[in-house]
Amino acid sequence: MAEHPSRARRLAGFQAAGEGIPMSAEDLERYETEIELQLYREYRDVLPMFAYVVETERRFYLANDVKLDVKNENGRVFFELQLHDAWVWDMYRHTRFVSDVRVVTFKDVNVEELPRNE
Repeated sequence: MAEHPSRARRLAGFQAAGEGIPMSAEDLERYETEIELQLYREYRDVLPMFAYVVETERRFYLANDVKLDVKNENGRVFFELQLHDAWVWDMYRHTRFVSDVRVVTFKDVNVEELPRNE
């Protein structure tokens, strides 16, 4: 059973209402491993709902509509992504489903269309 986020923060040594219970490195590692496993299971379950996989330098997204614009301002190239009906791979977000996302990145972007199961 997953820890409640506020309890996890207390265990991680953060101060909650003036109290903090230190967490050992081993406990923190075990907690993070459990959260990552839950996130992977969620990803596996929601993957069939999406048409695209999008990778940026900082995040991994699933989306049903992707618009990628390469921009050049003052000699600097960057990428602007508009994602619609998306899911965000981020273990620290409480809500991973988002209707619209705008992402700006200065590194390469990988957009891959997922195969359709007929």
